[in-house]
Amino acid sequence: MPPSYQYTYDSPRQPLAATNINSLLNPVPLDKDKTVCLGRPPMGATPSAKRKAEEYDDDDSDEGVYITQNCDQIRRKIHAFINSGEMKVGEFQKAIGVNSKGYSVFMGQSGRDKGSGSNTYIQAFKFFKKREEQGLKIAAPKKKAKTTAPAANGDLDAIQLEGEADVSVPVFDSCDEIRKKIRAYLAASNSTQAEFLREIAKPYHDGRKIQSKVLNDFLGKRGASAGNTSSVFYGAYVFFEKMRIRDGKAKSKHRQDMEKAHPGRGMDTKRRLDFVTCRIGEKPYEDSLGQLHIAGRF
Repeated sequence: MPPSYQYTYDSPRQPLAATNINSLLNPVPLDKDKTVCLGRPPMGATPSAKRKAEEYDDDDSDEGVYITQNCDQIRRKIHAFINSGEMKVGEFQKAIGVNSKGYSVFMGQSGRDKGSGSNTYIQAFKFFKKREEQGLKIAAPKKKAKTTAPAANGDLDAIQLEGEADVSVPVFDSCDEIRKKIRAYLAASNSTQAEFLREIAKPYHDGRKIQSKVLNDFLGKRGASAGNTSSVFYGAYVFFEKMRIRDGKAKSKHRQDMEKAHPGRGMDTKRRLDFVTCRIGEKPYEDSLGQLHIAGRF
């Protein structure tokens, strides 16, 4: 026969633990993300205007901490603090005792109350509150110095050619030769066409900008003196001559022949050389060095 069980209620009951309305309104969650009094003190309590810094020293307890700023305000403070350069994101996460996942979730939210239960929200408020009580302000964002990638030909600026100061460097290359050099340079260099145009504009010292159309017009011509007045011709010659000196290269045969054909002053870069007067029966032609010859003249 199965045993019988008898229940008696003779023993005195234990009294219920005392509680108050605040513990019901502000329960302490069991997980790590604690919710504390958000913006107002418990019923019947009056928060003091100034709270002692040591109240925020204990990261394991949020008792007595009244958060007086909403989630968006705390997010803005975090952004400003990180942008100030005082800490990196990882260092800040470690300082307030949160993991990257919780931090990212909170920072990715938007809204006054979005993230109010996040531990990042609570600990960040405590972090900034303590700093304020210590007189520490968030520094202004560090201005990043404007930096440009070092130009591949930046060292050419240190080389000064004879006549460069007054834009009168003697040019000992034909227009066709400069076109060949430009095409080879743009094909082999990491520099863009825009960067090349900026470099060849430097010898003019007047802040001018050489447009890509001017370059294309020059490259589209054919002839030793075709394009001799173009800004591309003079600027590119100075550029390539500096490169030759920098690299320690000897003068080419073409260069030596040009010096003989145009002694002293070099190619004319001021007057166009596409017009010539000749007699009937004479035929003008130009050689590879830009020298003018007339066939049929006795």
